[in-house]
Amino acid sequence: MAVGWARDGAVQEQIDASVADAVDRARNNMPKGESHSHCLECEGEIPLARRKAVPGVSLCIECQSELETKQGPVAGYNRRGSKDSQLK
Repeated sequence: MAVGWARDGAVQEQIDASVADAVDRARNNMPKGESHSHCLECEGEIPLARRKAVPGVSLCIECQSELETKQGPVAGYNRRGSKDSQLK
């Protein structure tokens, strides 16, 4: 890949930084603390296996899926700021 005046490895560093940002964002969005026994939206029971697997969970699987669908995908960050960048 032609990178113009960029030093060797600069493109890979951009990719690594984008991946690290996405991982940090995902970790920050994870629930923490004590899990709820019932969903805050539909008041249905949250299965014990889900409460153990996801600490701090407050929604059942159906309500969580609906919430994530409404939120939509997270847009990437173009670190180069140019329209020819492959980092989306």
